[in-house]
Amino acid sequence: MVDASSSDSNQLYLTGFDAPDPFITLYTPQESRILVSELEYQRAIDQSQVDVVRKFSDYNFSKKVEKIGPIGARMGMISEFIFELLPNPNILVPANFPVETADSLRELNVRIKPDIYRNFSKVRSCKSTNEINYIKQVQKATESAMLAAETILQSSTIDGEFLYFEGDKLTSETVKEKIALTLLKLNCHADNTIVSSGKQGSDPHNSGSGPLMANSPIIIDIFPRSNDSKYYADMTRTMVKGIPDSEVWDYYNVTLDAMECAFALISPGTSCKTIHDKVCDIYESSGYPTLRSDPSTNVGFIHSTGHGVGLDIHESPRIGMGDSIIEPGNVITIEPGLYDPLVGGMRIEDLILVTKNGFKNLTNYSKKLLV
Repeated sequence: MVDASSSDSNQLYLTGFDAPDPFITLYTPQESRILVSELEYQRAIDQSQVDVVRKFSDYNFSKKVEKIGPIGARMGMISEFIFELLPNPNILVPANFPVETADSLRELNVRIKPDIYRNFSKVRSCKSTNEINYIKQVQKATESAMLAAETILQSSTIDGEFLYFEGDKLTSETVKEKIALTLLKLNCHADNTIVSSGKQGSDPHNSGSGPLMANSPIIIDIFPRSNDSKYYADMTRTMVKGIPDSEVWDYYNVTLDAMECAFALISPGTSCKTIHDKVCDIYESSGYPTLRSDPSTNVGFIHSTGHGVGLDIHESPRIGMGDSIIEPGNVITIEPGLYDPLVGGMRIEDLILVTKNGFKNLTNYSKKLLV
């Protein structure tokens, strides 16, 4: 059972119904059903993918409110909705299920237990053909946005330590605006796009602000969502306008090597830890610290190798130190990176589909460093 709006990806996945307010979904192998307000009832019938749609008035919600108030009425209504289908309910819920709903339903003899093993996340991690096509569509938009950003960098000029574009200092905000407008035209949007250089680039999730540096790595990380399908894609490139020093080239070459070595291990049945360990091996053998070699380091390779992508930008499986096994249908990122405030940041990220026989790279964009 899920009690959430469609902003919760479990809810959207189960129902296909996009609604801004919380509603109840009850799923069994035999039947899926939702409980919505009268406001959403007809739209739920027309647009959701569930078997049964119920509305508040089916359970005399207004009279319940008069007798016991809105909160008690809601819980009583939900319990009737459950018992209508399950005479002896024993229900699994996501870890983020509302405590108020869980405790109230327990008092009404509904057994509730959290999905502590994230079984539903594992189900969602293996994408259907339709889901894969949705992700491919967003990835194409991502690449168009990356090209728009790269084009600005190509057209910029160097004056001292900064880049200039159309007579003004080129800023992170200018490039992010171009990315956003490109995505908007392709019916996608992206929150927290990263365009960062210099010391900012050494912080992996610093979105960047202010002037962009010449001769220095500029990390561009775009992870948009489709306004229609709600699926994400994800891609990162690091670019330099100017002449990078030898250490930047070292960062770039070893990161490309780490990525290629990770690709070589991608096949069904491989553990995420095996892939992550290989990336750590490459960096450590080149003299760079990792969180594996030094859990307290804040320079070097300081994040996991990748993550699943779907209705959430970060979902199962996580390509890190855990014991997850990759499976056909997983869509994952591979994104090794190096970070040091004295050098900047370097990250390269592709989007990968795990297939029955290996993998398919869904990213079709150059990894060149110089623009």
